Amino acid sequence: MKGLNVLAAFLGGAAVGAAMGILFAPEKGEDTRRKIAEILRKKGIRLNRSEMDDLVDEIASELKGEVAE
Repeated sequence: MKGLNVLAAFLGGAAVGAAMGILFAPEKGEDTRRKIAEILRKKGIRLNRSEMDDLVDEIASELKGEVAE
């Protein structure tokens, strides 16, 4: 069970790290959103533009909150 927790923590950290890298990369927001949408589509997740904007804003606000702490 402990090994499963370590794996889940590692994968969660990798996902947060990838999201931070994408969100804080020096690219236009539109390009970043398009990349995120492509990654999600490859995983079988489809979001409309409004849902994508909400998701990106939520991730960005959570990351900014963690960085500020």
